[in-house]
Amino acid sequence: MIGFDAGTFTRFFIYLGGVSIKELLINEQIRDKKVRLIDEDGTQIGVVPINVALEKAQSKNLDLVCMSPKANPTVCKIMDYGKYRYDTIKKEKEDKKKQKTIQVKEVRFSVNIETHDLETKANQARKFIQNGDKVKVSARFRGRELGHKELGYDVLNEFIEILGDDATVDVKPKMEGRSLVMYLVENTDK
Repeated sequence: MIGFDAGTFTRFFIYLGGVSIKELLINEQIRDKKVRLIDEDGTQIGVVPINVALEKAQSKNLDLVCMSPKANPTVCKIMDYGKYRYDTIKKEKEDKKKQKTIQVKEVRFSVNIETHDLETKANQARKFIQNGDKVKVSARFRGRELGHKELGYDVLNEFIEILGDDATVDVKPKMEGRSLVMYLVENTDK
């Protein structure tokens, strides 16, 4: 079996279950001569030598954890480090579940699109928006169509009218290369 000291073991397992946790110094890893000690219930004991702090933690069968190593003197707390790590990982996983990632879906068409085809594209964009996604609408110009950019603005305005109150413009139409692009999001004022 490979032998690990405590420092190697904690550095080896900083990623647990896809969640990164802050690595803290515990017990003998703390190298300061004096520390500001906080009891397990949160009361401040004061500035004590490290060996006294370690004895108090060991007498209660708990760990001495360095909470603020850059403070002068270093702030250490007496706690159950295993339970603290477990609670921290659990809280981070819960926070990660609550996050909503917004995807950007794209709807592309030419500036010479017919009305029915534009309505079909608008229905497709409406589905994306109702799912909570952001929609990138791009009208492509080919050849000499670039000389008539107002056609692209007219098509995008008609597209917005078809969507009605379902969507609002997040980013106004602007040229990106040979395409006129705008972004739509769900209308929250309904």
